Amino acid sequence: MCIMIKIIDCKGMSCPLPVVNTKKYFDSIESGTAVTIVDNEVAKNNVVKLAQKSGFSFDIEEKDGYFHVKMIKGEASTSENNEAGTNENKNDEKFVIVIGQNKLGHGNDELGEILMKGYIFALSEADIIPTDILFLNSGVKLTVEDSAVLDGLTKLKDKNVNILVCGTCTDFYGVTDKVAIGEISNMYSIVETMNEADKIINI
Repeated sequence: MCIMIKIIDCKGMSCPLPVVNTKKYFDSIESGTAVTIVDNEVAKNNVVKLAQKSGFSFDIEEKDGYFHVKMIKGEASTSENNEAGTNENKNDEKFVIVIGQNKLGHGNDELGEILMKGYIFALSEADIIPTDILFLNSGVKLTVEDSAVLDGLTKLKDKNVNILVCGTCTDFYGVTDKVAIGEISNMYSIVETMNEADKIINI
């Protein structure tokens, strides 16, 4: 039997369009297979995240400089690709922290950096930790190489906290290549994460 495979050509598209186009197609069918083609690592990672979150099985192939992400929805799909650790949060709710600056509070910048380092450390040692941390605007600077809070963020990631870093923001500050932790994401995924949250804290 011939299986029809939908090709979703997203070459040349910046995020979040590859994710949006892929989601629109899969939302329109009950089951099926599609291949989304993208031309950059960030778009590939975001499409894969959509597949994982949706419970699709997927394969990634790189051909001629393009990423081909093949996804299967429905009876043929499997969760083999989608295994994830359990967040150690003792609370069952989806708890999101949004960090929109690289300093905590307003006033003295040096004090703000000290407070932010202390906050991330305390958070990494807390009994109740977030399911997701979103870094926006100058907050993305906290995720780069030599960041003073990198150890704390690594502890949180090891506890299966999902760390999303705004790609538009890293591009703006010229630090995309220096991001050392988390997943460079797009505003579509960030909005979706916030919309699904039971509780959001803005820092």
